[in-house]
Amino acid sequence: MEERLQKVMAEAGVASRRKSEKLISEGHVRVNGEVIKQLGTKVSNHDEIEVDGVPVQREKVVYFLLNKPRGVITSARDDKNRKTVMDFFPDVTERIYPVGRLDYDTSGAVLMTNDGALANGLTHPKFKFEKNYTAKVKGIVNGADLKKLENGIVIDHKKTAKAKAKLISTDDEKKTSLVQLTIHEGRNHQVKNMFMAIGHPVAKLRRDSYSFLTIDGVQSGKWRALKVNEVNRLKRQIENK
Repeated sequence: MEERLQKVMAEAGVASRRKSEKLISEGHVRVNGEVIKQLGTKVSNHDEIEVDGVPVQREKVVYFLLNKPRGVITSARDDKNRKTVMDFFPDVTERIYPVGRLDYDTSGAVLMTNDGALANGLTHPKFKFEKNYTAKVKGIVNGADLKKLENGIVIDHKKTAKAKAKLISTDDEKKTSLVQLTIHEGRNHQVKNMFMAIGHPVAKLRRDSYSFLTIDGVQSGKWRALKVNEVNRLKRQIENK
């Protein structure tokens, strides 16, 4: 079976499909020793592909949803030798990596894959994939607080996009609230900073879903492989946005 060269490069994690096309047109790519600049060139499993002299290692694309525990780094490696999301996949031979980031002390949904094109699409700001969080915060959250979260809050001189906020419960004795917040941005520590800005620091945070994928039925520290229809649905969402 033959596939377009840029698609094969993207699925091998070389770069996004668009960037792979740029690499091809600029003459960085060789197939069986010959420089290829023609977009749309098709290759098979028997063809040898190189980018700037480095062989492209082609492998099966895989997709996993991990329920990350707190105290785990969302990275392929850590220079401080702390536990990373990779430690939960000792038997996976493909070179997977996390899609986006989730704070060290935040638990919940993390996508893992070796599909560079999909990872790029999921994290690109223009596609606006929703991420749903449950936050336990200090203080009793009221309607005015929720409205502020929904309308957007200025953090570092830039206003956050509109969000969805829902009060789940309050504990008058402990003076805490449980709030559900849905955002589609990925700014650094965004959820924590939003709650801090309205005077309700986060005590505990969990990401319950990434787009339509939820951690329901996936225990902390466990993962499941995505189904074919789920992968196709993610790809369609990117193509249709």
